[in-house]
Parts: sequence; structure tokens; C-alpha cells
Amino acid sequence: MYKDWMALAATMIPSIKEVRTGAPEVMKNFSGMAAAALQTKALNTKTKELIALAIGVATRCDACVAFHAEAAVKQGATREEVMETMGIAIYMGAGPSVMYAAQAVEAFDQFAQKKG
Repeated sequence: MYKDWMALAATMIPSIKEVRTGAPEVMKNFSGMAAAALQTKALNTKTKELIALAIGVATRCDACVAFHAEAAVKQGATREEVMETMGIAIYMGAGPSVMYAAQAVEAFDQFAQKKG
């Protein structure tokens, strides 16, 4: 199985902009919530992006995996950290999360290769 995770993320951007236009108050509040959640306090942003990646795996959300794999790369996550995160995602999401964990690692590798 091979997905082009960078293309998936890129193709979602126009659709997300449509939702922003169609539901501006909701999306403004969603963006505010995201900004508040990602503020560095007890956990740094990289850790929060790894948590978001694990949740994307556990909820089987392709676009979430793509966006948070890219964000994990940008925050300096290592492949080892992603693999440990996938262990938690699998633990929390059981068998279906194994399949999404494999895809999340593939997504992380594609974004890391592009960066490096």
C-alpha cells in the first residue's frame, strides 16, 4: 500500500478553505481552539503533534494522519519517536490502528524525505 500523503494534504487545503468560507464562525473558533491546544505549556508542540498523530491513527482519519505527520516532521520528531507513538496508537485502537500506524509511518517518511 502506498499513498501520496503530501498530495493528500495538498488536495485537502481547498476543501478546508471552502468550509472556512461556509462556516466562518465555527472555523474561527476551531482555529482558536487549535492555537490554544498547541501552546507550549507542560507539553511541547512536538509532543502534542505526536499525540495528534496517534489520535489520527486511532480514529482512522487519513487527512489527520497527513497533516499531523507533516507537523511532526516540522517540529523535529524522529522516526523513533513516531514508532513509539504508533505503539500507543495501536494499544489504544487495536487491530485497525495497526493498519493506520503503518500508513502514518509511511506519511512521516515521505514528509521527512522531502524536508531532508
